[in-house]
Amino acid sequence: MKRSSIEIYNLKTKATRIIHQTDDLVEAPNWRRDGNGIVFNGNGLLFALALGGSSDPVQIDTGFAVKCNNDHGLSPDGSKLAISDGTRTGQSTIYVLDSTGGEPKQITPTNPSYWHGWSPDGKTLAYCGQREGKFDIYTIPLTGGAETRLTNGEGHNDGPDYSADGAWIYFNSSRSGRNQIWRIQPDGTEVEQITDDGHADWFPHPSPDGKNVLLLSYEGDVDGHPRDKHVKLRLMNPDGSGIHTLFPMFGGQGSINVPNWSPDSTEFAFVRYQPV
Repeated sequence: MKRSSIEIYNLKTKATRIIHQTDDLVEAPNWRRDGNGIVFNGNGLLFALALGGSSDPVQIDTGFAVKCNNDHGLSPDGSKLAISDGTRTGQSTIYVLDSTGGEPKQITPTNPSYWHGWSPDGKTLAYCGQREGKFDIYTIPLTGGAETRLTNGEGHNDGPDYSADGAWIYFNSSRSGRNQIWRIQPDGTEVEQITDDGHADWFPHPSPDGKNVLLLSYEGDVDGHPRDKHVKLRLMNPDGSGIHTLFPMFGGQGSINVPNWSPDSTEFAFVRYQPV
């Protein structure tokens, strides 16, 4: 069996299909806005994989950025690609480039910063930033400038992703003792805890139709978001009700770090790993 298996789960059929397998470590699939392809990272680079055929992944030209991590994603209109790369600064820095490839433009003035979400209007980026040892949620205009801090060191705050209507930013936080899913309004008000059932929950991703939130759950005693663990992919309503397990798998870090829903909200992509 290959080290990494990029797969797609269908909510209606409850079936999973494999679209790419490799001996390399690859991570974090995004879905193209036209629904016809997947973007993922591996070995510091980004790749595009067409769906519905037998084509191999094609490297995306990211210019000087050759140390990309697994925090990347396409803009709502599909024209731009946000990446997190440490080539020039030595720390994860957020850049934006054309989705077909090109020279990256630096967005975050302070680092390390790890991209996680676009606002629905495409004008704002949400990300996790480490400042003075604290991991918090920030936003910044696509045009750059000053960042806005939404959380203030209440535990480890990470994985922000916008709801489809832009009213909420979902994220995970350890402020209650273990990582749980929370949400906050984009102006930093109305913080709400969404999950609290004994798991350690990470990387919430609201579906484009606004009906569901996907998350990755570790056993409750797992600290951080390590790779190569027995985890569960779970689904819930936007308010945290109706939470249930879709399936268990071997994965963790790299499986669903970034937005991964199909544009029609019927499927999502993820990476399953083989123990090594």
